[in-house]
Amino acid sequence: MTAMAEFSSVQSVSEMPEGGDAKRGFHHRMFLEPQEEKRNLKALMVKQVKKSCSCTPAKVKDCVLSFFPILQWLPKYNLKECLLGDVMSGVIVGVLLVPQSIAYSLLAGQEPIYGLYTSFFAGIIYCIFGTSRHISVGIFGALCLMVGQVVDREVLRAGYDLEPAALSDHMDAAMHVNSTIAPVNHTSQKLLCDKTCYAIKVGATMTFIAGVYQVAMGFFQVGFVSVYLSDSLLSGFVTGASFTILTSQAKYLLGLDIPRSTGVGSLITTWINIFRNIHKTNFCDVITSFLCFLVLIPTKELNEHFKSRLKAPIPVELVVVVAATLASHLGKLKETYGSSVAGHIPTGFLPPSPPDWNLIPNVALDAIPIAVIGFAITVSLSEMFAKKHGYTVKANQEMYAIGFCNIIPSFFHCFTTSAALAKTLIKESTGCRTQVSGILTSLLILIVLLVIAPLFYSLQKCVLAVITIVNLRGALRKFRDLPKMWHLSRVDTVIWLVTMASSALISTEIGLLIGVCFSMLCVIFRTQKPEAPLLGWVAESETYESLSAYKNLETKPGVVVLRFEAPLYYINKECFRSALYKQTGVNPALVKAAKKKAAKRMLREKEADSDGNQTSISMELVSEPLGFHTIVIDCCAVQFLDTAGIRTLKEVCKDYSEIDVQVLLAQCNPSVRSSLMRGEFFKEGEDHLLFHSVHQAVDFALGAQEHSRICASKN
Repeated sequence: MTAMAEFSSVQSVSEMPEGGDAKRGFHHRMFLEPQEEKRNLKALMVKQVKKSCSCTPAKVKDCVLSFFPILQWLPKYNLKECLLGDVMSGVIVGVLLVPQSIAYSLLAGQEPIYGLYTSFFAGIIYCIFGTSRHISVGIFGALCLMVGQVVDREVLRAGYDLEPAALSDHMDAAMHVNSTIAPVNHTSQKLLCDKTCYAIKVGATMTFIAGVYQVAMGFFQVGFVSVYLSDSLLSGFVTGASFTILTSQAKYLLGLDIPRSTGVGSLITTWINIFRNIHKTNFCDVITSFLCFLVLIPTKELNEHFKSRLKAPIPVELVVVVAATLASHLGKLKETYGSSVAGHIPTGFLPPSPPDWNLIPNVALDAIPIAVIGFAITVSLSEMFAKKHGYTVKANQEMYAIGFCNIIPSFFHCFTTSAALAKTLIKESTGCRTQVSGILTSLLILIVLLVIAPLFYSLQKCVLAVITIVNLRGALRKFRDLPKMWHLSRVDTVIWLVTMASSALISTEIGLLIGVCFSMLCVIFRTQKPEAPLLGWVAESETYESLSAYKNLETKPGVVVLRFEAPLYYINKECFRSALYKQTGVNPALVKAAKKKAAKRMLREKEADSDGNQTSISMELVSEPLGFHTIVIDCCAVQFLDTAGIRTLKEVCKDYSEIDVQVLLAQCNPSVRSSLMRGEFFKEGEDHLLFHSVHQAVDFALGAQEHSRICASKN
């Protein structure tokens, strides 16, 4: 590429036609001096390494403050302005989180105590590392479902009985011993590690691996992975996962003792097993579930309807849990009717233990979608609330934060966490100002862990299932938004439906993969068959717009203007060519073939009959005018060209030049211009035929045609 880039607008002064329009005939060349070329990759890497390895006190301080954001905002904490809102939101979210933590533990295939552990550690760790002031990090239903499916698979693979009744008594004893005896030898641990012990090992190991992935994504700054998870894709995935969650909890509503189905088609398999065992329904659990639905759903609706008037939502879940626990204990529902209950929940904390390194090969692949979804949801919620309240968050730091929220708690018998929309909305609406509210929520859960947890022994599992299902209302209500979504974007709606259906009917992991692949295919299809409208001139301006979209546009005689609204690359090069032929109505290959055919016919007629009249008619057929002499391609929407795109442009220009039609390019961005120069698109001395605007290209074409006409008339 030359040191000076030269672009034309019209015709040169020396070539200005006599008596022609001076305004249109003036040739204005713009000289643009390109920036210096970037240094080679090696030099850039050396510079980056030097910058990264340099160590000054100021840089160390900045690194520490950016890695631990709490050191920036906590010393500046305004007690007068923030404390009341943080206390109120922290307590309210904590009250709501206690029953949800217990309920979602069942979804993850774990005992209730582990859900409380997870919620406790997540709030404190995110407060230290996170940059969002409002999001609530804790248990998220879709991730719990994915964890639970892997846990059930590994438990079955390890040879443990999936029927919970067979091991319930031994489980209670083992949990009690594990909570009271810290120093035990290796043999004792093996004896005490029953199904529930192994289940949390699987969950904690997968949580550790997911956290490592998230921290690695932050370290290598590959947060761009989340851009492939669009809003419609995530919404469809969560809704599809909600059907699977609802299905997995249905057995608790009916009091059925059946194993959770895993793998492809688990939703259908689960319903088949439910109907096969429907005769074993526990009517005590059914009545309890019905009464809980009768209380929870109307109260939740009232909370939403009057949320602008209520200072805090009614903690109906906690009320239901307390009332149901008392009713189950006083009525002896387990002993009398065989209801399934939460069982013994120990106080305090179990001794920390590392993940089971032998399980890593089994769960490493399963942890990838969990890591990506957890990060994507956390970052999207962080950015959404930051924009709403006028501050900024750092995506890479959010990756570190959510990664450490998984790595550190995995040593304390916890499972995967991420931001949760419902609790974040409650946190914001109740006056949250900083993450101090998260610390207060964790303190409230700590009180439950130290004092109150054993009191939930008699809590029926069907009550926990009802709480889980009622919290799915938001995701299931997305069906009401489908008409509006269809009106806004049919492609996004189809992505939502495909992801939702595949996540529900096949499996959550495969459904997510199908959704990502399908959304990427939609992007490819959009660029494969883009719009290519003809443009018309807006009177008294230099603007050209689509003739199919606007009225009262003018066309210049002999000039066809076309806009290609996509990158030009190997996928859509044939589409570009066919759109150009269709819009201009001229296929150069057919025109040349017709001319050759007419010339041959003329020659035959001349040989057969020397009549001059026949010869003149044949000559007219050969030189039949096309109706235009120039095609201007508006490249403003062409982001890039590849080698196939450059070759296609070369072929198009060559084909049209052979039938006396010139092709001009306008509004090419620097990347496209650079590709054209490197691809030797222009012959020597023709690089001035690259225009900054469509108007300049059209004026150049008209001026050149007028000049040719005058020269022809002189001759």
